[in-house]
Amino acid sequence: MEEDKLKKIETELEAPADFTSPETLYEDLVRSIKKYHPSDDLSMVEKAYHIARDAHKDQKRKSGEPYIIHPLCVAIILADLELDKESIIAGILHDVVEDTVLTGDELKSMFGAEVALLVDGVTKLTQLSWSADKVEMQAENLRKMFLAMAKDIRVILIKLADRLHNMRTLQYMRPEKQKEKARETIEIYAPLADRLGISKIKIELDDLALKYLEPEVYNDLQEKIALTSEARQKFINDIIAEISVHMKNSEIECEISGRVKHFFSIYKKMVNQHKTLDQIYDIFAVRIIVDSVKDCYAALGVIHEMYKPIPGRFKDYIAMPKPNMYQSLHTTLIGTNGQPFEIQIRTFEMHRIAEFGIAAHWKYKESGSGQAAAGSEVEKLSWLRQILEWQQDMSDNKEFLSMIKSDLDMFSDSVYCFTPNGDVKALPSGSTPIDFAYAIHTAVGNKMVGARVNGKLVNIDYVIQNGDRIEIMTSQNSKGPSRDWLNLVKSSQAKNKINAWFKQERKADNIARGREMIDRYCKAKGINYTEISKPEYMEKVMTRYAFQDWDSVLASVGHGGLKEGQVVNKMLEEQAKKIKREVTDATILDTLAESNKPAVVPIRGKSKSGIVVKGIHDLAVRFSKCCNPVPGDEIVGFVTRGRGITIHRTDCTNILELPETERNRLIDAEWQGSEDDKGPASYSAEILIFGNNRVGLFVDISKVFTERQIDVTSMSARTNKQGKATVTMSFDVHGVEELNNLMAKLRQVEGILDIERSTG
Repeated sequence: MEEDKLKKIETELEAPADFTSPETLYEDLVRSIKKYHPSDDLSMVEKAYHIARDAHKDQKRKSGEPYIIHPLCVAIILADLELDKESIIAGILHDVVEDTVLTGDELKSMFGAEVALLVDGVTKLTQLSWSADKVEMQAENLRKMFLAMAKDIRVILIKLADRLHNMRTLQYMRPEKQKEKARETIEIYAPLADRLGISKIKIELDDLALKYLEPEVYNDLQEKIALTSEARQKFINDIIAEISVHMKNSEIECEISGRVKHFFSIYKKMVNQHKTLDQIYDIFAVRIIVDSVKDCYAALGVIHEMYKPIPGRFKDYIAMPKPNMYQSLHTTLIGTNGQPFEIQIRTFEMHRIAEFGIAAHWKYKESGSGQAAAGSEVEKLSWLRQILEWQQDMSDNKEFLSMIKSDLDMFSDSVYCFTPNGDVKALPSGSTPIDFAYAIHTAVGNKMVGARVNGKLVNIDYVIQNGDRIEIMTSQNSKGPSRDWLNLVKSSQAKNKINAWFKQERKADNIARGREMIDRYCKAKGINYTEISKPEYMEKVMTRYAFQDWDSVLASVGHGGLKEGQVVNKMLEEQAKKIKREVTDATILDTLAESNKPAVVPIRGKSKSGIVVKGIHDLAVRFSKCCNPVPGDEIVGFVTRGRGITIHRTDCTNILELPETERNRLIDAEWQGSEDDKGPASYSAEILIFGNNRVGLFVDISKVFTERQIDVTSMSARTNKQGKATVTMSFDVHGVEELNNLMAKLRQVEGILDIERSTG
């Protein structure tokens, strides 16, 4: 009986061969459901199959198979996880809303609200424009999925099954698509399966993603492990035989099995511990499954009597379960031949939860609602609540995505510590007391002034060790977190809460600063802010950057989330569109009449430098290095002491910030029209380019200069921690028109956010 129980748990998730006919797959599905639902009425499942088959009838997969094969394979995976009928029906229908003419309302009328909710939860947001950034789309789709997850956890189980089948058939995709999907899997979906405790899916997703992301590593591991498989199998068999005898003698009923760890787990150890394959000793593990918790510890006693345990390598996840509900005893031992190996001891129930995770907790209630069934389990999924909090706090999609990725980081290990009351907190390895404070409560983190670890005062940058007992000291007089804390914390939760505090706390300051920065930017560029600050233009800015109100836009500019140039340029763009729409024949004729009027030019002396300065002939004139004026710019002269006149742009910060006492030294100046035939002179100009750092950005920028045959005289670049690059370039141009054309062309380069002329 116990053997059957174990077999059932350890059955691999079914992976039918490619090009299996839909009818055969449907029979497989019915067989899988009947294994755990023998008496169930499958008429709805059949109805779902017929509807999906007809809806997808003309569609083909990349492999050339009929599309219906994909939803059927997804449903088979869900049946292997022993999920309820609603989930399986949703699995069969999960692509019909996205890819066919069927609507969500039609599904609702045919299969009920529950199935429609599940299908909607896994349906991508198709209304997103294709011009939208890929990252933006990915983030929006994830946001939608997490919200649906909170309503019904089965959404993510269907999504994981969908992703698993797509990964199994990834060989038919283009190589760049393979890499993209594999990266998304290893960053988001495999960690999600891990958080839900479904190791069956997690292990397979990990290994498939590794196969496409690091093919050399994967093949190398495969070869090396295959080479030693015979010797290893003999070693495992000998250990199993030895243990069986001792367990029998101790009268402990148990099932013993041995396995090689999966490839990604070995690879992760190699990366984290900087070791080669030969140096990783617990490459294989022996698993002992017993009936009760008492037997787990009894079996551990027997094992430690037989083999020498390696100090510091014993982990009791029974007394302290992992956040994903995993329970087991882990101990690493030295075999009789000196070979180290790992033993895991757990009960059958623990083993079921380790394999199926949240899916193991499914209760088949006639009422059916997933919310009722899994409600108690969702309580344990505190990380999901955390992600939902971020949903609300973060308006920036890219920030949200990077937060999720760092939170779900597969390579980060956990450290376990205790509150003074003895509650366990799991934190990322390398965490500090600040992380711990925010893990308890936001208010504790914001009011923190110090910490005690194991009764001793420590610095706030102390790195928490396994088993530390931490007490946080708070004060009502605390001024709140410091910006330096962001460099000390490891957990995404703490980072986010600190950032949220600054945003909230300083919102009024940030709004004022943002308003000031936009005003300053408009003055520097000679833009009339009142003309562009119309509600309709503001609305477009808010939509583009996903803000609820104008104050939030200003606050974002104030704390550096948005560049003032991005906001102003978007408003100018909208204004230009509107003007374009409003241009009529009458306005064109008026403009022409205006432009044909003779210009009134004051008579002034001319200099050899191409500058006309009021009432002065051939004085030493030089161009300032701070703002590099070029013909066409509005200019002003500044009478220097002993060096003639320096020409500045009127928007130069040195001129704008000139003290009142010095303003009498300013003198009118303008450009002289070119009179000689030698061709226009060239003038030095400097621009600042702001963009998202990526491979090939400099190449694309340089290409624009090369195409226009513009000589670059100097260039410098720096990148901040957020991945934003600032490139400063100096070059020679003939006038402002050439410069504006160049800047317009540079703005079209992928990843460029804004371009400014240096103003001192």
